[in-house]
Amino acid sequence: MRGEGIVNSSLDLIGNTPLVNLGKITEENNLKCTLRTRRTDVATVGKVEAFSAGGSVKDRIALRMILEAEKEGRLIRGVSTIIEPTSGNTGIGLCLAAARLGYKVIITLPEKMSLEKERMMTALGARIIRTPTDAPSESADSNIGVARRLVHEIENAVMLDQYSNINNALAHEKGTAVEIIRDIQATRGENAIADVLFAGVGTGGTITGLARGLRKHNKSQNAKNDYKDGLLVVGVDPVGSSLALPASLNRIEDGQSASYAIEGIGYDFIPAGLDRNEVDYWIKTSDDESFDCAHQLIRSEGLLIGGSAGSCLAGALKYLRTTEEGRKISQDPSKTVVLIFADSIRNYITKDWILN
Repeated sequence: MRGEGIVNSSLDLIGNTPLVNLGKITEENNLKCTLRTRRTDVATVGKVEAFSAGGSVKDRIALRMILEAEKEGRLIRGVSTIIEPTSGNTGIGLCLAAARLGYKVIITLPEKMSLEKERMMTALGARIIRTPTDAPSESADSNIGVARRLVHEIENAVMLDQYSNINNALAHEKGTAVEIIRDIQATRGENAIADVLFAGVGTGGTITGLARGLRKHNKSQNAKNDYKDGLLVVGVDPVGSSLALPASLNRIEDGQSASYAIEGIGYDFIPAGLDRNEVDYWIKTSDDESFDCAHQLIRSEGLLIGGSAGSCLAGALKYLRTTEEGRKISQDPSKTVVLIFADSIRNYITKDWILN
């Protein structure tokens, strides 16, 4: 926990992010899913990853992937170069850890990603290579394709590959989930659980790891609800992405765009690290819905979050309003609902959705 003395380095500031009561959002949207606790009334809560050292949920996986690769002998400090394709947040986390641990970093970044992310990584010492946003993931011109080529061309280069690296999900199963359980129990009591999880989905590590970690805990507590191992998991996927199930959800309807401005979630392929069997229900969200909800979080709760947090809230509200189970949850004071807010407004200050 922070506030218990001098920390050893910036790496000790990764994770341990707050679980914040979304009281105004709950009130404004007429939600009753509120914890009646011995200490306080805690409404639907958000895990605010903007408070991590690098400003996002991806700090966690970046550090774990590096440390595990060192244990395996794949990375050597002062010798190896880390090359990684990213939409930005994993890159920032890698650059932050690499600056402290002594690695060179090359990041391949699609053009649509914010200038703020590029400048952050450049400030941390990385070389940034921009790639076409519309290049298919399997293309040699995509950020993944360029990274793979560079690994073969540059001596002592290593691609940690967040898309398939098991430490992506493990960082959340062993870390983020433990924090969520700890903070809920500190408020509600030692037998408390999270009943419902909403998370945006990109590489899949966050939702996969959290689902596994929270379900293990809920199962051990003999959770008294009707969900798989005591937890309902809802994945939020942008319109234009191909991650949701059933596949028919990913169809582009008349008037919809196949591209999306939201950063950090959604892909045109299924990452190996995403276990879709852990997701019980999928919700699609549009850019407009996502940015509207991001503004609502910023202006109502004073949380300086990024656009994908707006997607998560938009997906949660849509599920709670439009599905039979969601409507039950929204009016059930006993339910604990957790939303993952993946990053910070800091990465998007010059983006149109903030300015307008």
